[in-house]
Amino acid sequence: MSDTSIVESVAVRNRFVESLPGDAGGDNRPRQVFEACYSTVVPTPVSDPSLVALWPEVADVLGLDRELTGSDFFVDWMAGNATAQSAVPYAMCYGGHQFGHWAGQLGDGRAINIGEIEGTDGDLWTLQLKGAGPTPYSRTADGRAVLRSSVREFLCSEAMHHLGVPTTRALSLVVTGDDVVRDMFYDGRPEAEPGAVVCRVAKSFLRLGNYEIFASRQDSETLKKLLDYTLTTHFPHLGKAGPDAYVAWFEEVGKSTVDLIIHWMRVGFVHGVMNTDNLSILGLTIDYGPYGWLDDYDPNWTPNTTDAETRRYRYAAQPQVALWNLGKLGSAIATLCDVEPLQKVMDAMSERMERGWFAMMASKIGIDEINRPDDDALINDLQKLLTLRETDMTLFFRALARLNDVADARDVLANAFYDDDDEDYWRFATGWLQRWLQRVSDQVPEERLSAMNRVNPKYVLRNYLAQLAIDDAHKGDYDLLHRLMEVLRHPYDEQPDNEEFAAKRPDWARSKPGCSMLSCSS
Repeated sequence: MSDTSIVESVAVRNRFVESLPGDAGGDNRPRQVFEACYSTVVPTPVSDPSLVALWPEVADVLGLDRELTGSDFFVDWMAGNATAQSAVPYAMCYGGHQFGHWAGQLGDGRAINIGEIEGTDGDLWTLQLKGAGPTPYSRTADGRAVLRSSVREFLCSEAMHHLGVPTTRALSLVVTGDDVVRDMFYDGRPEAEPGAVVCRVAKSFLRLGNYEIFASRQDSETLKKLLDYTLTTHFPHLGKAGPDAYVAWFEEVGKSTVDLIIHWMRVGFVHGVMNTDNLSILGLTIDYGPYGWLDDYDPNWTPNTTDAETRRYRYAAQPQVALWNLGKLGSAIATLCDVEPLQKVMDAMSERMERGWFAMMASKIGIDEINRPDDDALINDLQKLLTLRETDMTLFFRALARLNDVADARDVLANAFYDDDDEDYWRFATGWLQRWLQRVSDQVPEERLSAMNRVNPKYVLRNYLAQLAIDDAHKGDYDLLHRLMEVLRHPYDEQPDNEEFAAKRPDWARSKPGCSMLSCSS
C-alpha cells in the first residue's frame, strides 16, 4: 500500500468539534477562552520523530493494521508531524479544583486530540497526543513532555488495564529528537531532557473540570450544551436530556468513580494529583503524573513532592477526596436540576465507598462475602497488622494466599518485610492469622489460593522499575521498557523467568530520584 493509500485509509471523526461551541481561531497563544468547550489547534512538528514502543493490543482495539502502524505516516501522525485527512485537532477547555482550591481555567495545556476512530468494538475512541506542543491552555508552559514522564504514562496506562483497573489506554511512544528544558526538582536548576509524545486513547477524555469551568463562569448555556452532548454521546441509555437525566448521569459518574478508587486501593496505587480536572466522567484513571504504588504499606504516603506537606492525596485519603470531588461536580450541575436528589446521590456514594472498600479488602484475604459478626473487626485489624512493620503490600498478600498453617507464617511471609524481625509484631500477627485461618477454614486451600491471586497482583509497576527503564531509555536503550511491557501484560500470573520484577524495592531506591516521590515536572 502506498503512503497516500495509508493516509486515506485512516477514517477519523470529529464529534466533539462538530457538536459543541468552540474557539476556532487556531491561535495557540495562551489566553482565557470563554463560551467554548475547545479550541482548534494544530500540533507543533518535531525534528526527528522515532517510534520506540507500541502496544499492539491497543492498535487492535482501534482496528489499526500492522501495515499502518509500521508506516512512516504512522510515526509522523503519532508525533504530531502529520494529521489524518479529515481530522480537526483540538484542545479542551476545562477548569478544576487543585489541592482543594479553585484554580480557574486549566485545559489541555500539552494534550491535543487528533480525532476519533471507530474501534473493533463498534465504539468511537478518541486519540490524544500528549506533549505535541502549545495550546491556548498551556499558560506559561511549552506544551511538550519529557521522555521520563512519557515512559511512565505509556507503561502505567496498560499496566493498569491488565490489572483490571479502568484507565485511559496508551497506543504509542515516540521520541521527538528535540530536547525539552525542565526543572525536575523545582530547585532552580533546569536541565535539557529528551522530548517524547505519548498517544493515549479513551472513549472520552471529559473530566469533572469540564463542567466546573462553565458553572464557575455562570455560563449555564454552554454547560447545558456540554451536558446534553455527554448524555447523547456517552450515556444514551439515560434517555432524553433534562433534570432527571442529569441526576441519573451524576449517579453513574459517582458509581464509576467510587468503583475506580476501590480498584486503586486494591492494588496499592496512589494517583498523587486527584484534582477535579484529573477525574474522568467515565471512571477512568487519567493523567499519570507523580503516581506510585505502595512499596511499604504506609497509608499516609503520597508520591507527589508538591503534596508532601499536607498529604491531601495520600493513599488512605483517596476515597475521601473522590467524594469531595464528586461534590464539586454536583455543585456545578446544580443550576440545571434540583439539589435534593443530588445530595441523595452523594449520600449513596458515601455508603457505596464504605461497603465497596470492606468488600474489596475481604476479597484480598479470600472472603467472598462479609456475613459474620467479626468480619469487620478482622479487616480493621488487618490495617493495623500491615502498619506494625515495614510491610510490602504486594508481596504480603501474594504470600498470605499460600499460608495454611500459622506455624509456617514466619517462613511464608519472610520476604514481605523491609525491616528486621520483631517479636511484638509476631505476637499480634499470630493472633490475627489464627483468626483469619479459622475464618477461611471451610475453603479448599487451593481454591482460596487461586481466588486470592486473582485480586492480588504479583507484578506492579513499582517506581524503581519504571525509573530503571527511564534511565536506559535516556541512553537510547529500550530493552527493559519492552521487557516490562511483556511482564505487565500478565500481572496476576506466575512468571518464573521474570521473578526479578516481583522483587521488593531495593534499598538503593529509597532515595534515588524517581523511585519514591516525584514532582509534577514533565
